[in-house]
Amino acid sequence: MTLPSAFTAGPGRPPPIPGARWSPADAHVRPLLLWVRTGTAHVRLGEGPTLHIGAGEGAWIPADGRAETSSDGWTITTEPGTVAFPLCAHAGVGARGLPELTRFDVPSGWQDWLIQLFNLQVTPFSGRGYSPESIAQLLRRPGVRPSAPPALGQDPGPEGFTPPEMPRARGARAVAEELMRDPGLDLTVERWAARVLSSARTLRRDFLADTGLTFEQWRLLCRLGAAVEFLAAGYDVDQVAALVGFASRNGLTRAFKGRFGLTPREFGRRLHARPGAGGLTQRAATARRTDDLIRMVRETVTPVAPEMLPPASTLSHTNDIHVLSWMYRGSGYLDIGDRRYERERGVATWIPAELEHVTGLRENSVSLPLGNASTADLRLTAPLQVRFSPAWDDYLMFCSISARSALHPDTHNPRHILDLFAEQVAAQRALSVPMPTDPRARAVAMECLRRIGEPGGAHDAEAGGTRGADVRAEIHRAFRDETGMTFGRWRYAARMRVARELLAGGALPSTVARRIGYAHLPTFSAAFSRFHGLTPREYQEREAAESR
Repeated sequence: MTLPSAFTAGPGRPPPIPGARWSPADAHVRPLLLWVRTGTAHVRLGEGPTLHIGAGEGAWIPADGRAETSSDGWTITTEPGTVAFPLCAHAGVGARGLPELTRFDVPSGWQDWLIQLFNLQVTPFSGRGYSPESIAQLLRRPGVRPSAPPALGQDPGPEGFTPPEMPRARGARAVAEELMRDPGLDLTVERWAARVLSSARTLRRDFLADTGLTFEQWRLLCRLGAAVEFLAAGYDVDQVAALVGFASRNGLTRAFKGRFGLTPREFGRRLHARPGAGGLTQRAATARRTDDLIRMVRETVTPVAPEMLPPASTLSHTNDIHVLSWMYRGSGYLDIGDRRYERERGVATWIPAELEHVTGLRENSVSLPLGNASTADLRLTAPLQVRFSPAWDDYLMFCSISARSALHPDTHNPRHILDLFAEQVAAQRALSVPMPTDPRARAVAMECLRRIGEPGGAHDAEAGGTRGADVRAEIHRAFRDETGMTFGRWRYAARMRVARELLAGGALPSTVARRIGYAHLPTFSAAFSRFHGLTPREYQEREAAESR
């Protein structure tokens, strides 16, 4: 089903995109590919010269293990109006990448592929098969013969192997999820603890309490599980050792044989000797995509763009926060229980916390996460949708990058997207006031909702709707006949409904006054009190008490 009343965000112009920055203090521990969709980015490595990257260009930035403790790392800055996607490569890929900061051209036709790659890197979506061997062939240098693609969907692991249990504590789980994405990250417990705002002692305690394993034991099992997947995908032992964080193939061999009784080479031979063996898991597919990116950087002949984007989906899971996801291209769906909610191009959907769900993308479709909200910030028990016009595309991409990477404005507030969306949510919920059914009157009503925050309109609506003088008499008549209210009274009621929703969401009364077009807080407070019988502050306190 499509959620009813998917409100179109308005009045149509998004806020300006500010400049952003990613500094060495933000833990650059793996190679990065920066692609500039629009605008200009500047990259500086250590004390070297600044590399200027324009729209349609990319930069390969090698990893610098000193970045967290030294000023010798790199810095990215973007000019206002810039949308630049940072795409992280696996920590172990450095040897196969370029050792120096390098600019390259992104071939035409690859943009949506890179946007979807960013989505797959920062969300639970599985892009199994997203980087098929046919794409890898297109990007390889002439004369290099690709290995045969492994079969999809097969279990690549030795019998009896199970991945380690995930810890439940928030900080330990964040570390575990990052290591599952990239087991090659070689950070000390102290550095991991700093990244999740914890202490090394707490992190060690939580891993042991939740999994029965020390941090080192858990990480080793994680790395060996990843090694199994990479070996099954056709990587050689040296490549696998680098990808999963071993300093040498000998170290991987000792640990692998100690766990499985086979060396990696023996395991690979035995696996590929079995009919139908092998498999391109999500982790292996991510590594393949990284290989594709590196080939793109090195390629001298423009590679052919992929013909299509394969579908993708998440496993059934729950979140402890509300998640906002936006459809940039194509269509998708959200399954909760036995209900399917359709997700159309331009629609942003709040996925409620604590509800088990599956999110999917159809072929040639791209989505991006815009941000999160805690259950304290937003009360939500069912999906809620708002439609954004194409004019918002670049701004929403910028919001996604800011929310899911370290490339964001110095004054970045994670609640910003919630505040932006709250206005649209409130306006959508204002549709609960009686709406005229006459097509022309309904169009006028929707336009009023879109312009609900314009200065002067609030006083005009309260005063009886003099600004509605240019509205045809038959539309005034339709409002009276179909809603029981004059046009001016209807606008006043809609504003008060919007104000109520914003106050219930925690916005300050002064902020609400501005958002619905009142220049002065006392005027808004008097209007709200007449409509609801409570002052804005009293209403907010009552709502807070009832939610406890």
